[in-house]
Amino acid sequence: MLEEFHRGGIMNLKILLVFALALLLGACRTAPVIYEVKDATVTTNVPNASKEDVRKAIMRAGAGLGWQMADNGPNAMIGTLLLRTHKAVVDIPYSATRYSITYKDSTNLNYDGKSIHSNYNGWIQNLDKAIKAQLSTL
Repeated sequence: MLEEFHRGGIMNLKILLVFALALLLGACRTAPVIYEVKDATVTTNVPNASKEDVRKAIMRAGAGLGWQMADNGPNAMIGTLLLRTHKAVVDIPYSATRYSITYKDSTNLNYDGKSIHSNYNGWIQNLDKAIKAQLSTL
């Protein structure tokens, strides 16, 4: 009887550990820092790329990843990504020589003023890589 209780106790401990690990992994979905791109240098294969060239490259990059890109004045865009119930909105100011990608707003990404759902950072890194790739084709 004591041996049965001991085996049951070990099984219960294993179940408890699996449950605690699942909770811990679920809590790790928030990134401690919001990834932003600040004044990235525009690098192209052509000398003197224009601001319009940069604008078009950013538009193509965003569209290729599912972002809705919209002009927001003569030197900026707003990018919006909608995935299931999640929404990320970024400001993208740009010039002929530099661009940035900064957080503007979100829905269902657990933003608390400092941290955000970890997928957000990956989305911004992918957008930045896609912009660089589009610029390199100029």
